[in-house]
Amino acid sequence: MAEKIRLSWEELKLNSDGMLPVVVQDDKDGTVLMVAYMNKEAYEQTLSTGRMTYWSRSRNELWVKGLTSGHFQYVKSLAIDCDNDTLLAKVEQVGAACHTGNYTCFYRELERD
Repeated sequence: MAEKIRLSWEELKLNSDGMLPVVVQDDKDGTVLMVAYMNKEAYEQTLSTGRMTYWSRSRNELWVKGLTSGHFQYVKSLAIDCDNDTLLAKVEQVGAACHTGNYTCFYRELERD
């Protein structure tokens, strides 16, 4: 069983942009759905609402996943890695996670030599 801890934003190790990377995984089957980023407001809102909230780097604004598309992500569990620099979010995914309409953003496999 995972150890339960509570971490404030100030205890996290952020990337060079001051963001926390988030790997998002389907809670039911383990599919990796997407990777996104959180700022302090997104982190705190996710913790308080139970809906995944990110910082949109392209739009430069807070982004509640599903607010526009209806494809919400509901938090089932959140885990921080051993270095406090990456979050793993296991979610209940409603609809597609990817903006292309695919269930996961990782739907293309690279060819190898």
